[in-house]
Amino acid sequence: MQRKGPVNVRFTSAVERRLAAFVATHPGLSLSSATNRLVDESLRMGEHPGVMFREGPGGRRAGLIGGPDVWEVVRAVRSARAAEPELSEDAVVDVVATNADLPGRLVHVAVQYWATYPEEIDAEIDAADHAEEQAEQAWLRTRTLLGRP
Repeated sequence: MQRKGPVNVRFTSAVERRLAAFVATHPGLSLSSATNRLVDESLRMGEHPGVMFREGPGGRRAGLIGGPDVWEVVRAVRSARAAEPELSEDAVVDVVATNADLPGRLVHVAVQYWATYPEEIDAEIDAADHAEEQAEQAWLRTRTLLGRP
């Protein structure tokens, strides 16, 4: 049964102060939206131990504790799979883990997070691909304008 509408929650004074401070440092968030975000992230971290959330230029995103963002690992897995389609699952994980200097366990954590939230991670990969393409085009235009091959 999915409940819609408001849910009454009581916070301790200390949690309420920290939540208010979080909202104050995140313009555009209401107390309700901040609470929803933080509860959702906490539940996701419980579902996927090894994942945490961090701020960045593209907004808040899932990352590996002590490692890169989840989207970066998933993109590397796709790249390794595309480059060497005959590799076993373990071999793909080993390639990515070695290249990213990560334990294989964290590669699995990233892949499992993506499997649960594919739209979110795929959108981050698409945004990164687009930003890289735009940067390359700008670089090429600059080189062309300045007469460099």
